[in-house]
Amino acid sequence: MFQPFNGSSLNTNNRIVMAPMTRSRSSQPGDVPNQMMANYYQQRASAGLIISEGTPISSVGRGYSMTPGIYTAAHIEGWKQVTQAVHANGGKIFAQLWHVGRRSHSSISGQQPVAASAIKIPDQVFGPLPEGGFGMIETEQPKAMTQQDINNTINDFVQSAKNAIEAGFDGVEIHAAHGYLFDTFLHLESNQRQDQYGGSQQNRMRFLLETLTAVADAIGGNKVAVRLSPHVIEGFTEEDPEIVELTLAALANMVKLDLAYVHFSENISRYLNVPESFRQQVREVYPNPIMIAGKLTKETAQVLLAKQYADLVAFATPYVTNPDLVERFYHNWPLAEFDADARLTLYGGDAKGYSDYPQYKA
Repeated sequence: MFQPFNGSSLNTNNRIVMAPMTRSRSSQPGDVPNQMMANYYQQRASAGLIISEGTPISSVGRGYSMTPGIYTAAHIEGWKQVTQAVHANGGKIFAQLWHVGRRSHSSISGQQPVAASAIKIPDQVFGPLPEGGFGMIETEQPKAMTQQDINNTINDFVQSAKNAIEAGFDGVEIHAAHGYLFDTFLHLESNQRQDQYGGSQQNRMRFLLETLTAVADAIGGNKVAVRLSPHVIEGFTEEDPEIVELTLAALANMVKLDLAYVHFSENISRYLNVPESFRQQVREVYPNPIMIAGKLTKETAQVLLAKQYADLVAFATPYVTNPDLVERFYHNWPLAEFDADARLTLYGGDAKGYSDYPQYKA
């Protein structure tokens, strides 16, 4: 994990990645990235690659309050502070482009959420409380996307990717996991469409593949990545009997795009254990870079790399309390625990529990 990674355009000092984590620290009004966020990311720039927190591509794509956007001039200028700070410390950073789909509420986005089909399940997101302040609120009934909605959304992803490059990001990762917009198209339970985006596996992956292709055409496939979670049931009520087969078929379609990497999110929320046979099947159909995240330890990450199931390994909550995670791993220094107090500071607030965690003193 301490060896450099050399992709077609993504070259990193090591194979340790800071996974995307929503922290809800943007400046209001306007959800603009700020200096506090720049400090936070800069502290963690020894990671081979940082993936930013989920960054809404539009107001309707927003599902969590106080998350920094990437669709206004103010957003671009705010993110420049962040990317410059990371680059100044020798790091690389991708923007995770985010449309939450049905996992939202009009009090957050300003309009009715959209999804593959007009199907709601019990779910909560971080938003404004009726009595004031912020907390977890129940999501709203979504509407099924029209062809025009789909076209507009693809255009929004393309424009946001261009905005991210203008803001200084080294690339973008499209979030297609965790029950968000693209995931509702991929899953049988949430996609009951009768048009070219529903029914067969090829139809259900069409929206994601069209978006990846359009973004790759706009900024270059080697600056584009995608996050998938075929073994995570977050955002759904039941397991999907076809999602693994569909994922493998989608990967085969992605090979020609020459993406920077495909990122598998695992072992969070409600999930199924990933069998080794799946890792082998992925490698059979997909020869390009693979990243894996999901409650990894230094030891389990090393195994994935040694078996060549992954080229990059990503860590989330250890990076909350350990800004110098790479150095701690390298020297076998103890990790600062991600405890109940740290969990309380994940969403919203100030620098406390965000950018005030110290480096290890040997």
